[in-house]
Amino acid sequence: FFDDIIAAIVLLIIYFGTNFYSYTAFSAEMPHNYLFTLYVLIIWLTIRWHKTFSIKHLSLLAVCVGIATLARPTELISILIPLLWGCHDKLSCGRKVQLLISKRKQILVFVSILLSIGLIQIIYWKIFSGKFIYYSYKNPGEGFEFLWPYTLKTLFSFRKGWFVYTPIMIFAVVGFIPTFRKNKKVFFTLFSFFIINLWIVSSWSCWWYAQSMGQRALVQSYAVMAIPLGYFVSSIANRALWLKISLTLVMLFFIILNLFQAWQLRNNILSGDRMTFEYYIKSFGKTKINKADRKLLLINRFFGGLKETMTNENGLTKKIVYTNSFEKTNHAHQSNRYKHSGNYSLVMDSSISYSPGYTEKYKDITDKDYAWIRASIWVYPVHETKWVKGSFVVTFSHGGKAYKYRTIDLNMADLTLHEWNKLTLDYLTPEVRSPNDELKVYIWNRGKKEIYFDDLEVITFD
Repeated sequence: FFDDIIAAIVLLIIYFGTNFYSYTAFSAEMPHNYLFTLYVLIIWLTIRWHKTFSIKHLSLLAVCVGIATLARPTELISILIPLLWGCHDKLSCGRKVQLLISKRKQILVFVSILLSIGLIQIIYWKIFSGKFIYYSYKNPGEGFEFLWPYTLKTLFSFRKGWFVYTPIMIFAVVGFIPTFRKNKKVFFTLFSFFIINLWIVSSWSCWWYAQSMGQRALVQSYAVMAIPLGYFVSSIANRALWLKISLTLVMLFFIILNLFQAWQLRNNILSGDRMTFEYYIKSFGKTKINKADRKLLLINRFFGGLKETMTNENGLTKKIVYTNSFEKTNHAHQSNRYKHSGNYSLVMDSSISYSPGYTEKYKDITDKDYAWIRASIWVYPVHETKWVKGSFVVTFSHGGKAYKYRTIDLNMADLTLHEWNKLTLDYLTPEVRSPNDELKVYIWNRGKKEIYFDDLEVITFD
């Protein structure tokens, strides 16, 4: 595509000017670096096959696509590169279809190799899970939202926006314009891949992809983006001197910024998943940061395996959103034998598994990015706790499936027999997948012996 000088400039920009540097230098265990290499091979083998129609090149291409898909199933999108290569109008697309038909024996080999590699995963699933198809992402709180992608946040958010933390790639996107002008034969393939890949990446509900430097899910696509970036660099070579100097200085600044921010992340000045606009401004160019400034970060949701406990109510609005003294409970499970308040309590035994409880949509709890929940209930055990099989549950639910499921197991709690014991559970709301996801608070009983409950209370702090 380009002469050696342009190619060298593009390689330097991609390595030192993007988060590809951070992943090769500090996060080599992540798959994105290796996927980048596979994408380079996919592009090269695609070009070679379209020149030679060699079965060797097509077979190696199938291996690369298959391995990439094994690493991350969404990388099956890489098949678009050979599939669309050379298509840029109706006539060329028709010729591509005719080519694939004429080479159908080779295409059959390609598909066979691809399926054979996929079979490795299926065999692995069967051996270790007993199922031919096993979905390992079992957290209902995360998933694809293809109809409502988080594209603007993925690109522009100060939490993890691609153009914010890898601004030099703006030039690669702009480079699609000179690509269209100078090489329409590859423009459609590259631009289609870019749009579809961005749509898939930004459709994941955890669009910030946890602890990471910038948008890590886009790193492998830099092999594709190198081509429009190269066309951008070559397009400014013949521009006015002042423009070349200006753009060169901007690129150098973005490269230095990327290297410095990689160092900041490495030294815990930048956060991998809690950034805000206010904190970005405070930390910009800093080699040290104070505790006061760290308050500008999003709330810390990681407790290092320790119990979640709300330690500071300052600045939060306290609201009692639910109380239940079980005075109106179904008479079959209502008891006046023991009560903490009022005339009745709830008695649970083998005939009831779930208590009445609290259910509320997140959007009706708070309009902020988090809230603390403090749920409490009084428990009166009349049998030794080893016979008590039950849990005080606080959880969120998406599509009827629980996530961030937290409990106090009654047989593990420090309960005194024949006395009322108060159980309290602090719960930080998760990053909900949808504002319609529901908070649920209840008792789950799995024992046969009776146990008494009273005065269930739910308090929110937001």
